[in-house]
Amino acid sequence: MRPGLVFALVCLSVFLLEFAECQKDATTKSKKQNAGRNVKLTNKKPKSKPKVKKVVAKKLARVSVMTQLLEQGRFRKPSNTLVIAAGENLLLRCKGKHISWAYPSYLDEENDGRFSINHRERFSQLTVANSTGADTGEYSCWALDCDAETCRRDDSKTGSTYVFFTDPRELFVPANDYYMAIQLRTDRPTRLPCQVTNPLAKVSLHREYPPELIPADGKLITFDVKKGFVIHKALPLFGGTLYCVASYQGLRQSSIKYLLIFTYYPSAPPAATIKASSSSVHAGVNFNVTCTVLGETNIEVDFTWEFPGQQLGRPTYTMESQQSVYAGGRAVQSSQSVLLVDEARPVDEGLYTCTAQNQQGATSVSTRVNILPGTGPGRE
Repeated sequence: MRPGLVFALVCLSVFLLEFAECQKDATTKSKKQNAGRNVKLTNKKPKSKPKVKKVVAKKLARVSVMTQLLEQGRFRKPSNTLVIAAGENLLLRCKGKHISWAYPSYLDEENDGRFSINHRERFSQLTVANSTGADTGEYSCWALDCDAETCRRDDSKTGSTYVFFTDPRELFVPANDYYMAIQLRTDRPTRLPCQVTNPLAKVSLHREYPPELIPADGKLITFDVKKGFVIHKALPLFGGTLYCVASYQGLRQSSIKYLLIFTYYPSAPPAATIKASSSSVHAGVNFNVTCTVLGETNIEVDFTWEFPGQQLGRPTYTMESQQSVYAGGRAVQSSQSVLLVDEARPVDEGLYTCTAQNQQGATSVSTRVNILPGTGPGRE
């Protein structure tokens, strides 16, 4: 082996040994420093955090106070729906010193003693004896919180159940009238109360003329065995005479007729604006004040005015108009009332108020008009 190569290998070995020794010293030093730091952190007292007490609002728990009295003095909590054969008795109790009841209004017309409510010291009992299909409906009660003067409803103590009194001869709850007129209003859902006495009956909706089945699609029209059919969006095509058909175990019956009268109805009171042709007018000059309502189409708006010369019998004239316009990318109805004042006088100065009213309410807006001295010949 050459002497130069041997010398190079010796030098490299020495370098590696010194580098390893330095790394060992650095590691030892780092551990000592970290150990010192750990001691410092251990001896340092932690900062105490302020305790935050969470306050949770307590909700009043609802307590059902209703029970159903069965044979032989047994009680049970009634379910949301009860099915009882017509002819059987219904006995419901609600616990409490002061109790109020709600039940089918038909029972208030009964004079044969089948229906009664007895208030006791600790409970109130509702009884329907020898029941019929006409007694079908919602029965509910609630406790009253009474003081020396008034009683208030306690919504934390209530009870409710819907009772079907099944009658094999009557699938629909009997009604007093053959026809029922119902407004098919554009501002809210419309309910056709085709109440059945049996929750298992199949019910469909029909038009009298032209004869056709109106499907309940679950969106535009829905059916609830306790409420009947609900039309969620009023459309002119639903206007006319409708009726329901119920079928169960070979029995098929029709309900009373419902005369649906389609009615455009506002969803809110009118939003009115007011503007004078000029806020300052010279005496002797004609001016006008315009009241405008932009809203739903086919809605009647009535206008009334209050103005300074009204008490003095100052004659004025109004012009009213109605037209369809486009606003915000859709067609709306513009209703206007224009108050015309001829040859302004000092008595015409003051506040002009317009009140716009529809079936949902009224809105009033005002503006002020100042009368300046005349500028023509012979006027100051």
